[in-house]
Amino acid sequence: MSYGQWFIEDNKGIMERLSLSMERLREVREEKTVSQPYRDFFVKMADFLLMLGEYQKLLEEGFIERASLEELKEWNEKLYEDILPKHYKDSYGNPQTAVERLGDYGQLLSFLYREIRGGIVFIHEGRLKDLTILCETLIEIYNMFEGELPEAESVKEVLYWFVSDYSDYTVSYRVRESVDPSLTFAADLISSSDLSDLRYLYGYGEYISDTELKTARYLASLPEEKVRLMADTFTEGFRKGFEVMGRDLDKKKTVQIRYQLGFERMVKYAMENFAQLGLQPILCRAAVWSVNAAPGRKTGYFSTSPNRQYDYDHRYDGALYMNKAFKDRKAAMLKVGYEQYKTEAAQYAGPAVIETFGQDGFVPVNDPYAFSFNEKQEKLSAQLANESAVILNQYIPGDETSFTIIAFPVPEIGSRFEEIFDATIEINTLDYEKYKTIQQHLIDALDEAEYVKVTGKGDNKTDLKIMLHQLKDKAKETNFENCVADVNIPLGEVFTSPKLKGTRGILHVGTVYIGQFQFKNLTMVFEDGMIKEYSCDNFQDPKEGRKLVKQVILKNHAALPMGEFAIGTNTTAYIMAQKFGVLDKLPILIVEKMGPHFAVGDTCYSWSEDSPVYNPNGKEIVARDNEVSILRKEDVSRAYFNCHTDITIPYSELDSICAVSADGRQVLLLKDGRFVLPGTEELNLPFDRA
Repeated sequence: MSYGQWFIEDNKGIMERLSLSMERLREVREEKTVSQPYRDFFVKMADFLLMLGEYQKLLEEGFIERASLEELKEWNEKLYEDILPKHYKDSYGNPQTAVERLGDYGQLLSFLYREIRGGIVFIHEGRLKDLTILCETLIEIYNMFEGELPEAESVKEVLYWFVSDYSDYTVSYRVRESVDPSLTFAADLISSSDLSDLRYLYGYGEYISDTELKTARYLASLPEEKVRLMADTFTEGFRKGFEVMGRDLDKKKTVQIRYQLGFERMVKYAMENFAQLGLQPILCRAAVWSVNAAPGRKTGYFSTSPNRQYDYDHRYDGALYMNKAFKDRKAAMLKVGYEQYKTEAAQYAGPAVIETFGQDGFVPVNDPYAFSFNEKQEKLSAQLANESAVILNQYIPGDETSFTIIAFPVPEIGSRFEEIFDATIEINTLDYEKYKTIQQHLIDALDEAEYVKVTGKGDNKTDLKIMLHQLKDKAKETNFENCVADVNIPLGEVFTSPKLKGTRGILHVGTVYIGQFQFKNLTMVFEDGMIKEYSCDNFQDPKEGRKLVKQVILKNHAALPMGEFAIGTNTTAYIMAQKFGVLDKLPILIVEKMGPHFAVGDTCYSWSEDSPVYNPNGKEIVARDNEVSILRKEDVSRAYFNCHTDITIPYSELDSICAVSADGRQVLLLKDGRFVLPGTEELNLPFDRA
């Protein structure tokens, strides 16, 4: 493929600046005008950028196509070796190391280091303007250190304006790559490559680990019908989402496919399926510039991180520049970007996401020298998220799009990877009609209730009362959505948006994966549907545990409402997890179908509450709002938190789920982790066969 074909005009105007920058960096390597230890930092950064310049020329000469797999592995290791765990202690990417060596400048220069590493993917995409920005910024900071040392605050100011001034480009381009199908870098790579030849993986510019290589090799070995079944289930779920929600897919022209590298064979078939639906694929990389990145979350295509501690240490690099002026500027740049690409935004149908699971557990270490938000910045960050969501909804209305999400294991899950992969395909393709009927029995019982009581057993301390909305006409209305295999694969849950007033109690789970973190003894206390207390046992210091919960689950909000209550019915998935011993490695997408679960944050219907939604039996789901989301009628900034995080209690930790009517009548739905409501007994068969 031709690298940089999308930026030919941009690159013509930038080549002279890039050439001059590279020449200056060669001089930096030889000069002695900056004193130690700072000179060592600048020389290493100059060496790195010059290496990128060398590799960029190799790419233009067709290196990916002609090199051997071993040669490509060697270059990939060379590009990423500095932040690999075995070298991280000595890396300037490690904030602690940077501070120990560079003193007051360490934290700032570690931030710059992280930005400069983005150059790896820029050269693969041919984004020479981005590479030039990095080179020129390094040179500007270097010049400040020649002679008398600058004030640390002066260096911080230059870095602040580096981020702020270039946000008109970096933020707007992020909007473009999210909605513009003409940026076909990854799509072309997949379409033009022999996917049985694993050299194609190195064309992305991402770190390629054994996970990507083994996944791609395994998919290449599968019969075509099996991979097509995976792709068909995925794309049909997306189509059904529009159908179930009563939205017109014919008005849309694009879909964004998000995936982990290694799944290209499935993605290629999905691209063909979407084309038959009249949709062009958008394959955009997870954000590279820190200004576009979200802490702990990757949106787009990505590979295994070369070092999750490195990612963790830099997740709040935005603290360097987050103030009110920057918040306002970024929101303005988002608005400019969407206005520039409003035609493409209007044609966007939504995301189709392939999640992965089975990765080794990650226990983060809190580096005291890493950037972190102060209380004021946490509030500004939350405000920016709200403002960004409002802008997004103006150009891509939530009630005009849909999504689908499916998950598969990666080889890290263990020696039985192939068996687990096949079992995952099975649970992703269960009988739609059978579950639709069984789940309706649960919904009918729940629609008679005023509230639901959920209690844990053994060490599980859960004791929750969940209030339900009052139905005006039970013949036409329902509180719970009958969720089968459409947007949320695998099938197997009924869910609602609870009434907040009166919803109270303790939610507890022994272990649960949320994002990349495994939480231990996660506890939340609710009062009138809002989180009032929270904790986890991940650290010896309880304060550190609460901090992790606030950052990862509450997304730095002071409190969140219970946005969803659901009962998972996919006992087949649960038994699969027990059989292979992988319960602690499954993603929330599957785990949420394996017991009652609760989402904190927005409801499942955020930004589209006014659009009617119906179950297969024709009843309208009326519980689309709660006392917080309804505030959009008065002040939209108070209605949404722009997060929705699921937390599941597995069947094994469950004592009972009981529907309680206004007159006090109690109907047991589950007892001791088994379904006891008449009409749902078939859900226990996987337990009996285990």
